[in-house]
Amino acid sequence: MADVPLPRVLSGIQPTADSFHLGNYLGALRQWVQLQETAEAFYCVVDLHAITADWDPAALRRNSLVSAAQLLALGVDPDRSTLFVQSHVPEHLQLSWVLECVARFGEASRMTQFKDKSQRDGAAGSSVGLFTYPVLMAADILVYQADQVPVGDDQRQHLELTRDLAIRFNGRFGETFTVPTGFIPEAAARVMDLQSPDKKMSKSLPPAGCVNLLDDPSVTAKKIRSAVTDTGREVVADAVNKPGVTNLLAIHSALSGRSIAELEEQFAGRGYGDLKKELAEVVTDFVTPVRARTLELLDDTAELERILAGGAARARAVAVRTVAEVYDRAGFLAPAAGPGVSGAGA
Repeated sequence: MADVPLPRVLSGIQPTADSFHLGNYLGALRQWVQLQETAEAFYCVVDLHAITADWDPAALRRNSLVSAAQLLALGVDPDRSTLFVQSHVPEHLQLSWVLECVARFGEASRMTQFKDKSQRDGAAGSSVGLFTYPVLMAADILVYQADQVPVGDDQRQHLELTRDLAIRFNGRFGETFTVPTGFIPEAAARVMDLQSPDKKMSKSLPPAGCVNLLDDPSVTAKKIRSAVTDTGREVVADAVNKPGVTNLLAIHSALSGRSIAELEEQFAGRGYGDLKKELAEVVTDFVTPVRARTLELLDDTAELERILAGGAARARAVAVRTVAEVYDRAGFLAPAAGPGVSGAGA
């Protein structure tokens, strides 16, 4: 019986912060590690997406390395996955321009994330890149002919745009792109802010509610002990009436592997303080080796850059073929072969 090829998966994360947080891990990155078993995985640090708003060049360069180191520390294996930095693969941008010319202005205008972000600064203060980045995101996916894309609710609209652009190009120029499907991995957890449990954990909220993977473990433990709880003392999951306790139980369950029901039984008759104390231990036991491994990787940036260069080479081997086919079907003249000449059509 012939081997069935694994589905190809593409996912990326922005290097906009100096540390990932627990929500990033439990909501997405843990699934990246698991998908290595069942998919041909392409994972990228999407630094091009990190410049749609004002940025600091030195911080971007540093955070790109820190992001890659954290992915490796969390279990992304460069021998089983293709791990790379987005800007190291210029085919993303080559394809993005073609897709921008296939996309419609009205489609881009309807993207809710652009509307939300541009409302803060107004149209005059928003970059063109902020407007068009969903098309670049489509190029990120389509350039690898990805079959599946793990998505959260906030990215579903962007995936639909990707599918629409792939179908439109295929219909006009012939079957070229794989039309990807989205999925939310079963193990994905929605982690809420420790101080505002009605909101997702985020760097945009005050730091007291966000558990950063690279924080000193003592800082992490203090944040958990200071987490907002609810009225009463009973440790039970009730998202409506006890959002704070429910969030703490969900984090414990996700990291310890124990069910919510088991934890409710364990803490029956005990108070919130006992739950927080144990959760602080569970979380610090998890983040301590991740932090240590990340710092170890960052001590040898030459090796880290070697890993990323290898990943970029593997990514380009796929991306170049896609762009060559797209450019040919779009009607671009292939460059003439010659010494030192290369291009999408070469």
